[in-house]
Amino acid sequence: MKVKPHIKSLIVFTWILLVPVGTWLIYKAYPPNLSGQWLDIFAFLLLTCVVATMPIVINEMFIFLIQWVALATFLHFGLFVEIIFAQIAVVVLLLKMRILRKGELYRLPVNLNMFFFVSVTSGMVYYLLGGQAGPNFEYDTKSLWLAILYAVVSYSMNQIIVSFNLYFIYKSKVSYFGKDFIVETITTFITFPIGLVLYILYNQVGILAVLFVGIPFVSLSMIFRLYYSSEKINEYLQKAAEIGHQMAERLKVDDVVDLLIQKLSEMLPVDYAYIFEVTKNDELQLVRGIESGLPNDLPSVKKNQGISGMVWGEQKTFLYTAKKEWSHYANGHIPDDAESILGVPIVRSKKVIGVLLLASKRKRAFEKFQLMIIDILCSHFAVAIENAKHYELTKMQSEHCSLTKLYNYRYFENLLTEEFEKLMRFERRQLSLIILDIDHFKAVNDTYGHQSGNEILFELASRLSKLVGDRGTVARYGGEEFVVLLPDTPKEEAYQIAEQIRQMISNWPFTIQQSLEFEKTQQKVMITASIGVATAPEDAEDALALIRHADRALYVGAKRAGRNRVAEYSSC
Repeated sequence: MKVKPHIKSLIVFTWILLVPVGTWLIYKAYPPNLSGQWLDIFAFLLLTCVVATMPIVINEMFIFLIQWVALATFLHFGLFVEIIFAQIAVVVLLLKMRILRKGELYRLPVNLNMFFFVSVTSGMVYYLLGGQAGPNFEYDTKSLWLAILYAVVSYSMNQIIVSFNLYFIYKSKVSYFGKDFIVETITTFITFPIGLVLYILYNQVGILAVLFVGIPFVSLSMIFRLYYSSEKINEYLQKAAEIGHQMAERLKVDDVVDLLIQKLSEMLPVDYAYIFEVTKNDELQLVRGIESGLPNDLPSVKKNQGISGMVWGEQKTFLYTAKKEWSHYANGHIPDDAESILGVPIVRSKKVIGVLLLASKRKRAFEKFQLMIIDILCSHFAVAIENAKHYELTKMQSEHCSLTKLYNYRYFENLLTEEFEKLMRFERRQLSLIILDIDHFKAVNDTYGHQSGNEILFELASRLSKLVGDRGTVARYGGEEFVVLLPDTPKEEAYQIAEQIRQMISNWPFTIQQSLEFEKTQQKVMITASIGVATAPEDAEDALALIRHADRALYVGAKRAGRNRVAEYSSC
């Protein structure tokens, strides 16, 4: 969530203007009586700091269960001490959660302002209704109800300010009243009575009350944190399984790579993610990355070179929590503003086939349990990539001519059907087809041999691909016949392209390396081709008719007319 610079400045200015002055005014209006209580104050402050370091984290939201300690502190020491403790607790919490980093320091005054307003509002309501606080205060039923009111006002103000921050400062569009709100509400009202118990017990046994109440609460907090951590791990494992299934369903290598990058950036605090592949030259080559952290012309990485090379060479995961830990290993392949680094080998059949490198601008961004999740994802990824490569290879072989590397008749037939359907849906204006046949190709084979004929077919296929380019699709129709499908191309333009093809064939000789002659020397062979052109919808109403009419133009208009010429279909 990005906050505009002027909003950040306003937040800091608000804290400077209100909090120090407000705290001093509270001190003057309700001066605390702290004589002889410094040890007790230290004990409550220590308890406050310990509780502040143990927030409950749910869906990346911190539930700050400090209110019960604040209640006991307020009732015994007064509003001024409670304000000071709350400000200290905020600093301790943010340091614990490691979110005070460059560019987000404004979070400190945001939270300091929030807790100051909560403390002042709830405390003033308590005082205005006749409530008293301090070590000499005698507790009664009225004070109990006022203490409950204090807790309700404190919680309500906290929710109002949090909601205000989300909508007006962070510009969040996520609904505030969700599962997190319910959990926080329940846990807050469960813990508030603990504050009353702490206060009452403190009046009876003194400073030991801090231990009697604090230790069980801290223990329960630790148990709850462990439980939530296990739930979080299970959630990550479930996501990893779902992502694994999704990758297995992808049939293209690019789709598998894109899916992994996308899901990792959603699951983890990733600012940069890169996938390297081990090439045939025994080097790591960048395959895909997010953000602009690495240049497109990143050089290949050798084994044990840099962090990715170390991951490859030692075949194990490397986790760095700060830049100072990995900076001496870096070789210019990691963005300068990165802090946390996670490098994981991608292993298939006990062999490293690639490396996944994740980086974050935050320090200590990745947790240790996430290593297991990433390792599982990399295992799924390795299998999915291998399957996708096999599929693409099989698909390519089934759709291409093994000799010329052009598309074959099967692919051309499907493509022609698809293009004609687009024509019928008015997604195409016109569809032109060129069919060419090499003249007297049998004589070429008889003179120079079939191997030389194959060389001519291969070179012709290369010439056709270069000449047509992205204007259409070239395919081998069969034998010495080739076709060119030209979407959105009128007959006049198709005829011109066909004429360019004819001249390209007849004017430039073909080179053959193998011939029936004894001496294996290069030879130049001149050939010609006859070409037919037809265009839909003016010449044909279906795909088969378009082929038939282009073929008729080839044999009737070009072959019978003397060969080495272009003929267009005419119904007349």
